[in-house]
Amino acid sequence: MDLIDDPAPGSNTPEFSVSEISGTVKRLIEGELGWVRVRGEVGRVMHARSGHLYFDLKDDRNTLACMTWKGQLSGLGVVPEEGMEVVAEGRMTAGFQSKYSLNAQRITIAGAGALMVLLEQRKKALAAEGLFDAARKRKLPYLPEVIGVVTSPQGAVIRDILHRLRDRFPRKVLVWPAAVQGAGCAPEVARGIAGLNALSPGGALPRPDLIIVARGGGSVEDLWGFNEEIVARAAAASEIPLISAVGHETDTTLIDFVSDLRAPTPTAAAEAAVPVRHEIAAWLEAQGARMARASSDGLGRRSQRLSDLSRALPRAESLLDIPRQRLDRQADRLGPALTGAVQRRKVQLADASGALRPAALRRRIAEDRRRLDSLAARLPVALDRAVTAKAERFDGSARRFDPARLAAQTASARTALERTGGALARTGAAQLDALRRKLEAMDRLRETLSYKATLARGYAVVRGDSAVVTTKSAAQTATGLEIEFADGRLKIGGKGPARSKAKPPEQGSLF
Repeated sequence: MDLIDDPAPGSNTPEFSVSEISGTVKRLIEGELGWVRVRGEVGRVMHARSGHLYFDLKDDRNTLACMTWKGQLSGLGVVPEEGMEVVAEGRMTAGFQSKYSLNAQRITIAGAGALMVLLEQRKKALAAEGLFDAARKRKLPYLPEVIGVVTSPQGAVIRDILHRLRDRFPRKVLVWPAAVQGAGCAPEVARGIAGLNALSPGGALPRPDLIIVARGGGSVEDLWGFNEEIVARAAAASEIPLISAVGHETDTTLIDFVSDLRAPTPTAAAEAAVPVRHEIAAWLEAQGARMARASSDGLGRRSQRLSDLSRALPRAESLLDIPRQRLDRQADRLGPALTGAVQRRKVQLADASGALRPAALRRRIAEDRRRLDSLAARLPVALDRAVTAKAERFDGSARRFDPARLAAQTASARTALERTGGALARTGAAQLDALRRKLEAMDRLRETLSYKATLARGYAVVRGDSAVVTTKSAAQTATGLEIEFADGRLKIGGKGPARSKAKPPEQGSLF
């Protein structure tokens, strides 16, 4: 048998499609690696519109693409940020374009040192914005009516706060449920602070006068939700004074720096929120006693001062003696003073009358007459000038007078008057018709309510001695009866109580 050379060496190697190769690689990666934990630094982070999360994990040599689907975000634990060193747990998978990636389902911070570094970075950034300034912190209300508490409703924290408030000074408490640990902690606490601020004062759900954000103690990872920037900014933006009570005395979170007051424990937050009612009552009682003593002492001092001043004053009789004597002296001098004044007026009159002479009077009269004559001579000229001026003004007014315009105005006024008169007549007729209809309706109502409508149905009215008879005894005692029917009245005579039935004739005798 002749040997035939293989025209294409290696042609017996099986052929695969691109999809088959990709599927084989996907099965190998997912089968061999499965669930893995990867440590690295977070690089690029992208939140897609669909709700999925894409980010990179890198070290000094390579980069691993990671993604977390929308439904897996609630159990992620920590939302990755660029520059964080984390440990991501999930499943390796391969997709299109020959790329493999990690489906991260849980992320934790790679050690407390990294957490502290990240916390310091956030503190510096927020402090640079002025969110930690003491000038921004507000004074807490002395006695708030409503206290809002953002915490978990199932924990012991809310019970401690309510118990402490009940012991010191009972107040209305509005609890906003929120997760205090895990991935949902930061957004829920931020929503709680913003939601309490959004309530309307005096509404069905009252707006708090003070907010307490509280949580019990725990590890750095447990309290990390209160170190998120979203929580710090929500606390800084709160218009209501806010107390942070997260962890124990040694625990410090980012919300403590932006809050108006940091309480070491939730119980201490309740103590800072309200005063002690019994202490206030005792203080008020002490202040009332001091006020009473001060009023009594003041009245006593003023009474004593008044007594001292009254002893230094003279008697009322001695105060009136000198004015009374002065009045008597003036009364004695009044008569002679009047007489002297009359004598002086008489002398002045005599002196003035002595200077009057008939010749002086005639001369004064002649001067006045000459002045009047000169004025009378000037009067006709002035009158003519005034009449001329008036005539000129009158002529000017007459020239401005337009008979046609006056006639047009008169016709327009007459038309308006006729239109108004017609409207008035129509209005009056409409009012009369309305009143007539109302009167007819009232008359029909009167006929309906009248007893005559009852007579038409077969009833009758019995009268006796000018009064309506309603009983048998009244009819028997009446001197006469009158019966009113629908078509008229019928009188029936009678003798009253003397009426009686006629006796039957007695039986005659047989003998």
